[in-house]
Amino acid sequence: MKYLFAAVLAVSSVAGFSAANAEGGCGPGMHRGAYGHCRPNGPEVVVVPGAVVVERPVVVVPGRGCGPGFAWRYGRCRPI
Repeated sequence: MKYLFAAVLAVSSVAGFSAANAEGGCGPGMHRGAYGHCRPNGPEVVVVPGAVVVERPVVVVPGRGCGPGFAWRYGRCRPI
């Protein structure tokens, strides 16, 4: 009986292996989003040698507009 159990266990573990599916079942050019929906992949990025790269200027936001008794913490105004 224990040999039968070992054989069934070995066969079921080998049968459980399958090829990896990188796109999560959505098809080529798609991937699974954060909530499990199929989303299209982003546009292809083409790098041209010798292209001019323009960097965006750094924008510094002077303080948040929290009212009295509140401070900007963890992405929103919270009471002190």
